[in-house]
Amino acid sequence: MTTIHIHGGRIIDPAQQIDRTADLLIRDGNIVGIDESSESVDESIDAAGLIVCPGLIDLHVALREPGFEEDETIASGTAAALAGGFTSVASMPDTSPVVDNRAAAEFIVLQAERAGNCRVFPLGAVTKDHAAEELSEIGQLVDGGAVAFTGAKKPVANAEIMRRALEYTRMFDRPIFNHPQVPELVSKAVMHDGYYSTLLGMPGMPAASESIMIGRDIALAEMTGGKLHLMCVSTADAVEQIRRAKARGIAVTADVTPHHLVLTDESLQSFDSNFKVDPPLRTQEHIDALIEGLKDGTIDAICSDHQPFAEEKKAVEVDLAPFGIVGLETVLPLCVKSLIEPGHLDWPELIALLSTGPERILNINKGSLHPGADADVTLIDPDVSWIIDPADFRSQGRNTPFAGWNVSGRAQTVIVGGQVRYRSEA
Repeated sequence: MTTIHIHGGRIIDPAQQIDRTADLLIRDGNIVGIDESSESVDESIDAAGLIVCPGLIDLHVALREPGFEEDETIASGTAAALAGGFTSVASMPDTSPVVDNRAAAEFIVLQAERAGNCRVFPLGAVTKDHAAEELSEIGQLVDGGAVAFTGAKKPVANAEIMRRALEYTRMFDRPIFNHPQVPELVSKAVMHDGYYSTLLGMPGMPAASESIMIGRDIALAEMTGGKLHLMCVSTADAVEQIRRAKARGIAVTADVTPHHLVLTDESLQSFDSNFKVDPPLRTQEHIDALIEGLKDGTIDAICSDHQPFAEEKKAVEVDLAPFGIVGLETVLPLCVKSLIEPGHLDWPELIALLSTGPERILNINKGSLHPGADADVTLIDPDVSWIIDPADFRSQGRNTPFAGWNVSGRAQTVIVGGQVRYRSEA
């Protein structure tokens, strides 16, 4: 193990309410402290002009392995995470086989250790084989490392199963992550239900499909006392429902993606399948409500919702293409563009949404720079300008609508467990 001295950076640690220029000392894989010194240092990192913060954490990413290695592998996905500044990610269970037992969860952890990139925390499937008929072996999955449970992109549509899942996972102090959507209202739909879906003649997903499911989930969370996390909220009514639920003391949290903050349904006029995401891109009215939800603490975290696909799967008609974009490597610049540059949030607030917020939801104790903590640290260059080029992605997926965008802000160095795992080549 080594000693690393990071000097002259702007240290931002929302967990300790620290935001000042200082030095950070790391030894033997742990944080020694801020403004600590050491007689012998193995590596000295000049962080002048950089932000030094806890390693970023992504709440849910699709790593595709096992079963869909043509789209992504744990090795390539975690390499992409490092390039995006993430030291920990939670992996979706919608693989083949599904992560619905202890062995499947342990495989994810083992593969991540072999890859030697960032940390990976498995999300377990709520039901066996995602069939929505019988709960998975929740206790065994917890023993295997599962930090939460989800149906991934399939909503837990059966209210009785959702009720029992919330009750059972409460015993293990684990949240249920749900994709809030009424399946019957979005069947065969392609985009947001509104002016542009009518103009383009494409079936639409009404905002009500999200509102209805969130209302049900909040009621069940209140009834059971279980922990509910709502993934990728995208509507104004969702934000208002979550705000009211939190005011009543219900254990509900939520996240939003950067692409739902910078793009609207108008983008689908291009018929480019890279704009096809689930939930769909909506209108500016909804974006404004999401930003207000981030500003007042209603929304707890920002996540990539990383959904990589092999090129041939997206290179088809928009109605036939799968939903989703790659996101791990573009989260930071898109957050700068949508939140920092317009003045909606400052850097400490953004770092909290990308570190301490996800840490609290997953309960993984990885989002702080306090003495003794694991040395998971991200150094961000907030001012560097660059052009998004999918050819440079470390992810196998190239399905992004942001190719050619001129953006600012990027992870410069990423340290996991006291080891430098990534340095930007720029």
